[in-house]
Amino acid sequence: MVFNEDGSLDPLLKFLLYVVLALAIGKMLWKWLTEDVSRWITVDLWNLIADHPWWTALTVAGGLGVLILAGRVLSFFLDAHAYGGSHYASDATTDDEPDPDLLTYKMKQLSSMTATGFEQACADLLARDGFRSPRRVGGAGDLGVDVTARDDEDRLLILQCKQYSNPVGSGHVQQFNGTARPHHGADLPIMIGLNGFTEPAIKFAQHHQLILMGRAELKKWAHGRHLYDVLGIQSATQ
Repeated sequence: MVFNEDGSLDPLLKFLLYVVLALAIGKMLWKWLTEDVSRWITVDLWNLIADHPWWTALTVAGGLGVLILAGRVLSFFLDAHAYGGSHYASDATTDDEPDPDLLTYKMKQLSSMTATGFEQACADLLARDGFRSPRRVGGAGDLGVDVTARDDEDRLLILQCKQYSNPVGSGHVQQFNGTARPHHGADLPIMIGLNGFTEPAIKFAQHHQLILMGRAELKKWAHGRHLYDVLGIQSATQ
């Protein structure tokens, strides 16, 4: 087939067309270089130099002077850019790069963990942010709670951590809503979805005042930002 199902050209045929085009262009360039350019250098230019040696010398000297001047100007601008760029790089490092001693995770790491490891990573990030008594309690019969902790105002955080490869659906969010506050007494019920949530799940959570942390928010948290900063939650120490 010449074209694929999406209407694009077959990759092999496209490659062959590129090869033919490259060979044709190469042949034209070779002919131009070997016939026209070589004749101009060996015949026309040599005759011009032989007939006007002084004018040729002056032209060459002037050309060299222009090249030297252009090199100095370029060097000046490159040095100035490097000087300014070094300060900019230093500022970016100070502002954007997390403290090397700060606990962080890459999204690849979180994706490759076991479900238990993912829950423990969330508990460890809570400890990093200064929450009190972060504890992983997930397992059989956990009734929708994977991690618990308290903040500096003694508010209880109940986290459910979903490491699903697809967005979390509304059914899971509804189950969490049925236990987070009524059964566990959560002040801040937070559900984490490694790969986000479906639109119905988001609407249900908004209606029942559940806090959802999708992939974008999880990435910021894992990369070093405080949980409350990511979620826009106010606390006495912020």
